[in-house]
Amino acid sequence: MNQQGVRWTAEQVLALAPDDASRKAGSRLGAAGPWSEAGSGGGGAVWGLCKGSGSRPYRTVVDTTGPAFHCSCPSRKFPCKHALGLLLLWSSDERAVPDTAGADVPQWAEEWLAGRRARAAGGAEGDAAGGPAARAVDPEAARRRAARRAARITAGAQELEQRLADLLRGGLASADRSGYGLWEETAARMVDAQAPGLAGRARELGAIPGSGPGWPVRLLEECALTHLLGRAWLGIERLPAPLAATVRTRVGLTAPAGGPAVRDRWTVLAQYDTWDGKLTTRRIWLYGQGSGRTALLLSFGAAGRAPQLALPVGVVVDAEVTPHAGAGQLRAELGEQFSAPVPAAGPPPGGTAADALAAYGHALREDPWLESWPVTLSDVVPVPSGDGGWQLADARGAGAEGAALPVAAAALGRAGLWRLVALSGGGPVTVFGECGHRGFTPLAAWAPDAPETVALT
Repeated sequence: MNQQGVRWTAEQVLALAPDDASRKAGSRLGAAGPWSEAGSGGGGAVWGLCKGSGSRPYRTVVDTTGPAFHCSCPSRKFPCKHALGLLLLWSSDERAVPDTAGADVPQWAEEWLAGRRARAAGGAEGDAAGGPAARAVDPEAARRRAARRAARITAGAQELEQRLADLLRGGLASADRSGYGLWEETAARMVDAQAPGLAGRARELGAIPGSGPGWPVRLLEECALTHLLGRAWLGIERLPAPLAATVRTRVGLTAPAGGPAVRDRWTVLAQYDTWDGKLTTRRIWLYGQGSGRTALLLSFGAAGRAPQLALPVGVVVDAEVTPHAGAGQLRAELGEQFSAPVPAAGPPPGGTAADALAAYGHALREDPWLESWPVTLSDVVPVPSGDGGWQLADARGAGAEGAALPVAAAALGRAGLWRLVALSGGGPVTVFGECGHRGFTPLAAWAPDAPETVALT
C-alpha cells in the first residue's frame, strides 16, 4: 500500500461537494486534459496545476488526511471544483496522478502543507501548555458575561411565554390572520436576547399557518414544545445536570466540547448540508467501530460559503472525537487523525424498524425537543405505501406490528430515494438514516454482501 492509503472512489469524492453545481463542474475536471504536474504522496497530499481561463494555471493541493483543500482560484466553496476534479482524477487514473512517495512535492504545495502542519502542531502545543488565549481569559469577567446573557435569555423566554399565552387565548384559528411579521418581530427580539434557539422556534411558529392542510395540529404541537423549552429554561436550576445541559443547548448556549476524547476507527456514514437563508450547516455522521457510539460533527458556513469540514462518505478514519454535553452526547468535535482514511468494510450493526422506534423514544426522554435519532436498519425493503409515499418494511416480519417505517416526506423528492430503490431491486438492504416524528430519512445504504457505502444525500 502506498503512503496515500487506498485511493478513494469517485462516489466518495463527489460526496464532499458542497452543492450540485460543484459536483457537476468537478466531474468535468476529472479528466487528465486540463491537468499538469499532478502527483500524490507526502503523507496524504494530492496536487496539480489546472488550466483555467487565465494565463496562469490554478494551483490545487489536497491533504487527504484532513481532508483539507487549497486552490489559487477565487472560489469561496470548499472544496472548489478544481479540488474535486483533482481528487476524481487521482481516484481513477494512477498514471495521471502518480504516487511519488513525497519525493517530488512542488514547492508551492509543500509550503501550504508545511504551514498546515505547523498550525496543527502549534494549536496542540498551545492547548497543552495553556497558550496565550487560555492565559488571557479572566474567569470573573467570563462569569459576569455569562450571567448577563442568562438574564437576557430569561427575559426573552418570559416574553415568548406571554406571546404563546396571547396566541392560545385568541385561538389557534386566528394565527393565520396575524401573519408572519409578528412572529418575525418576536424572533428578532429573541436574537437580541441572545437566544437563537428560541428565535428559531418563533420563526417556525410563524411559518406553520402557511404550511398546508392540518396546520392547526402542527401549530399546537410546536407551541407545546416551545412552551416546554421556555419553562425548562425558567426552572433550569431544578433540572438534572444532563437535562439542564440539553436545555442550554436548545436555547442557543453552545459550549465547547468538554468530554473525554474517544479514539476509535470512525466510519463516515453520511454527510449533508442544510441552508436556513443565512447559514449553511453541514452534518457528518460517524460510527465508532470499537466504542459502538454514533457521533455528529457540525460545521458551518456563513454568507454563502460552504463549511470547510468535509469527510468522504464510506471511509474509516482513525481519529479522536470529543463529545459535547447534553442531547445524548451525539455532537462531537473532530480531533487528531492518526492515519489516512481507508475504505470501510461494510455497514454498522443494525436492527428492526421496532428497534429504531424504541431508540428514538428512549432518546426523547433525555431530549424532548429531539427531531430525530440516528439508526441503522438491517434487512429492510423499500416499498410503496398506500398514501403515495414510501416505507421501509422489515423483510423478516412484514406482518408484525411496527414492522415498517414511513419515509419522511422531505426525502420523497430526492434522487437518493430512487437510488435506494434501485439498490434494493425488491430485496433487503441495510439503511442508515434519521428516525423521527416525521418519518425516516435515509442517508446511506449497503447491498447484501457488498461493503461499498451508497450515499443517498
